[in-house]
Amino acid sequence: MSQALQRLALACCVPLMASCSIGKSNTFTFTADMPPNFKYVAAVYYVPDKDETCTVPRADNKAPVFNYKWRKEYQPDAEIAIRRTRNGCPLVVNRIELEIYATYGNDFGDFGADNAGVSIRYDVAEQYKGTFNAAGESEFYGQCQWFFRTSGKPRVLRKLLDCKLIDAQGNLSRYRPAAAFNPDELSGKTVRMKIKLAEEEKPAWKDTWVKVPGGWKRCMGKGYEDQRAYCNVNYTDFSTFQMPDGQKCTIYPGCTE
Repeated sequence: MSQALQRLALACCVPLMASCSIGKSNTFTFTADMPPNFKYVAAVYYVPDKDETCTVPRADNKAPVFNYKWRKEYQPDAEIAIRRTRNGCPLVVNRIELEIYATYGNDFGDFGADNAGVSIRYDVAEQYKGTFNAAGESEFYGQCQWFFRTSGKPRVLRKLLDCKLIDAQGNLSRYRPAAAFNPDELSGKTVRMKIKLAEEEKPAWKDTWVKVPGGWKRCMGKGYEDQRAYCNVNYTDFSTFQMPDGQKCTIYPGCTE
């Protein structure tokens, strides 16, 4: 009778143990809310887990990349493994390197890019560690700014993208958008990057464009051969420039006055 009870108790314990093991997810979701024509690429890096002394060659520990083909195949949600094993070595997620891409024209080169990141450490200081709401979501914020310039003899308009973190007080930081988490707190959670676009675009270099009613006019400089074409106190002689779609314009962003 005693042995029968022991077997019964063991049979009851096994499903409970399996349930506990299954109940804790080994993944979390990274996602992003961004303006139209914005996309991200995420590379996820792993290191030996805490107290592990093993090592894994880089060739056997390649970073999974999400949205590698961001132009044609894009998914805002990425399901990321928290832990994995390579060559018998237990690894834990260490960081997510993010590239933010934004297109402004139809040609292959008509895009700007900047980076962001998520750091994942056991020893993240409390003041920097991301927190999760009751729904299991954590958000961090950034703002991207377009800077415009001209390039080449036709003075074709090109844009540069610059993205900055918005801190907890809502102020624009000098750092890139970023967040930090403890890996033990990520199971089944969602980390969301929220990017907004600055309302006004700005010249990439000072003293090259002049603000006028309706937009900006490009200083002539020494002529179309002058690639930098600084105004140098000449705020009356302006040049035309070419939009990415080929339009010849006198003012940006409206093209014609």
